[in-house]
Amino acid sequence: MPVNYQTPAPDALHPVAGIRLGVAAAGIRKKDRTDLTVIAVDAGASVAGVFTQNRFCAAPVQVCRAHLAAHGNADMRALVINTGIANAGTGEQGLAASNTTCEALAALLEVDASQILPFSTGVILEPLPVDKLVAGLPEAIADLAANNWHAAAHAIMTTDTVAKAASHQISLNGKTITLTGISKGAGMIKPNMATMLGFMGTDAGVAPELLAATLKTIADESFNAITVDGDTSTNDSFVAIATGKSGVQFTTGQEAGWAEFVAAFTALAQELAQAIVRDGEGATKLITVAVSGGKTREECRTVAYAVGHSPLVKTAFFASDPNLGRILAAIGYAGIADLDVDNIRVWLASQSGETLVAEHGGRAAAYTEVQGAAIMADAEITVRIDLARGNAQATVWTCDLSYDYVKINADYRS
Repeated sequence: MPVNYQTPAPDALHPVAGIRLGVAAAGIRKKDRTDLTVIAVDAGASVAGVFTQNRFCAAPVQVCRAHLAAHGNADMRALVINTGIANAGTGEQGLAASNTTCEALAALLEVDASQILPFSTGVILEPLPVDKLVAGLPEAIADLAANNWHAAAHAIMTTDTVAKAASHQISLNGKTITLTGISKGAGMIKPNMATMLGFMGTDAGVAPELLAATLKTIADESFNAITVDGDTSTNDSFVAIATGKSGVQFTTGQEAGWAEFVAAFTALAQELAQAIVRDGEGATKLITVAVSGGKTREECRTVAYAVGHSPLVKTAFFASDPNLGRILAAIGYAGIADLDVDNIRVWLASQSGETLVAEHGGRAAAYTEVQGAAIMADAEITVRIDLARGNAQATVWTCDLSYDYVKINADYRS
């Protein structure tokens, strides 16, 4: 079960003018489940994406990058997403399957194939049954509706135990702006994108170049700040669509209300990203690792990731075992050569309170394991680390590592 998370009700997900979604059961890998999603986008929208850094990136990732580059993050008319098969590690056959998918959907929508963005998620190194996918497209198109975010959130799931979605509305310049998104992911999650897909839409207008630049910043504060198991996948994609239908337009980022819009968009992305960690495979706890006092944000992130990736730290949290020397060890091997450990302080915090665990190079004088165990027993825990060498800070979110993680991944293909 996810940590303190449940899927929002369908009517809690606000439609975004200019975006319609439809789902279908195409039998990509399993029968009798929705596994195909089409997201249709009205003409005139800006669309930008951030993708995996894995060199074995999947065929659909390669096609998406090429199509977005060809159109300068504009003129995209539809997204098509399948689950079950990742179409990764499939070589020329995989590229052909992704291109065939785009051509088939483009013909049905009467647009150009280069205006379609394909996405796949699921098992790697297996061919995509493109004939099944293409056969399912008419059903998904017939299902297109502005209020179908809830259905789409379910259709893009793989090992997720719950569908992940969020929706916000803000008032800017006397007009209401809607922001709605869905995401999927539970394992093979690591920064630089993970086996995750994230799709966010807004009826604000954002110039294509501005949307692309802003999306990278938002990704660094959300989907690139989560880790479940330290594995970076092949298919990770985070896409934003700005339709402009609200009448609020941002062209340079200097307009009134821009900062408020970016803050709302970032908050939505963080909610979707944290939902992935809350639903991490076998997770029982959400762990926030907040590092401050660094010389640069990057070194703060490096330390946070070292702690967040450590199997020893994560298993200790699963057991509520205050074996917190593991946190100090992770800080020490993070790779900061001139780190003065005598200056570092580490706290644990939860709804049960906060306690100083380490200072002056060792255990804090007032700390007791009873305090640590009480905090670690809670479902949401913060590890706060002060490096005491600057003013930079960074936060990442992770989860514990349980027996179920092994069971889920041992049985993944069965």
